[in-house]
Amino acid sequence: MATASEGRAFIPVGIAVLTVSDTRTLADDKSGQTLADRIVEAGHTLAARDIVTDDKDKIRDKVLAWSKDDGIDVVITTGGTGFTGRDVTPESLEPIFEKRMDGFSEVFHRLSYDKIGTSTIQSRATGGVVNATFVFVLPGSPGACKDAWDGILKAQLDYRHMPCNFVEIMPRLDEHLRRSGK
Repeated sequence: MATASEGRAFIPVGIAVLTVSDTRTLADDKSGQTLADRIVEAGHTLAARDIVTDDKDKIRDKVLAWSKDDGIDVVITTGGTGFTGRDVTPESLEPIFEKRMDGFSEVFHRLSYDKIGTSTIQSRATGGVVNATFVFVLPGSPGACKDAWDGILKAQLDYRHMPCNFVEIMPRLDEHLRRSGK
């Protein structure tokens, strides 16, 4: 079972939160605020926070811009993962994933099933890597954001988490680009 290594120091990472919504503002964005609070509480840097409408180009462009920002190691989106006509976050981001993280979706659904049962199938949570930046696509409910952070991301974004974590591999996410001379 996973544990925290006493011999490792915590390494804060820069995390950006993007809420995808046609109706929310920063003042009433409970899901984005849930993530922002947990990020800061864990000791990480809230590097950016924004809201865009359910528009493929706006979602993709914001995530691409953040993925090129040296101060952002991780992007977490919330919203737009359902099945309605306006839910387009996975379609916006999966085509730009250099590597898809199927395990994130699987573990998210396992955790979600324990809380909401078969209703978890109504989410298309996903994750991947874009420009050596981890990107996690979460549903728009505060509960789903809590589950993803508390049950997956908090540990995986903690360098002390053993036997492995995302922080320790961050320096190697772009080695394919360095090898090809890009």
